[in-house]
Amino acid sequence: MKTKLFLALSLFFLTGTLSAQNFVIGIKGGANMGKIDGKSFKDEFKMGYQVGAFATIPLGKRVGLQPEVVFNQINVDTSNRFSDIYNDFSNNVKGIQLKELLIPLMLNVNLNKYLALQVGPQFSVILDQDKNILQNGKDAFKSGNFAVAAGLQAAFSKFRVYGRFAGGVTNLDNVGNNDSWKVQNIQLGIGLAL
Repeated sequence: MKTKLFLALSLFFLTGTLSAQNFVIGIKGGANMGKIDGKSFKDEFKMGYQVGAFATIPLGKRVGLQPEVVFNQINVDTSNRFSDIYNDFSNNVKGIQLKELLIPLMLNVNLNKYLALQVGPQFSVILDQDKNILQNGKDAFKSGNFAVAAGLQAAFSKFRVYGRFAGGVTNLDNVGNNDSWKVQNIQLGIGLAL
């Protein structure tokens, strides 16, 4: 009963919010500097890209939600020890590319008329991974990730500029060789409200 009441109230408030004048949908894109922590990978950020869509749902004068759906590309290099640690893989594996669908749910806290602090969870689904690191049909990476994201967004009329850091919590190592692979992203980009 409590769940049904909670869902009914949530739907009521969401419907009221969606009909408000400040509900916004838009597109966004930019650079993604990503890396995978772990002894198998070089400890450096490499450039990738991201593109997607967002919605801004006001919950009050100073607070709102910003759900997003973003296609993200992560490029990383393996360390010199990768083939020693994972001897099942080919010795010539150097660069790895992950393509993932990010689903962040950011809480916007408006600091002033133009600037908002963003914080929230980020879920991701790996859509495609570099097939050079597959052995006997087994994927080297798990299929999903959970991260915590935080950053700032500036809004000027319909134009948005943002910067965000997302730190992965999930260990993506699907091989099971006692190495922890966690994704870190620095996202910089622009958005346009439609």
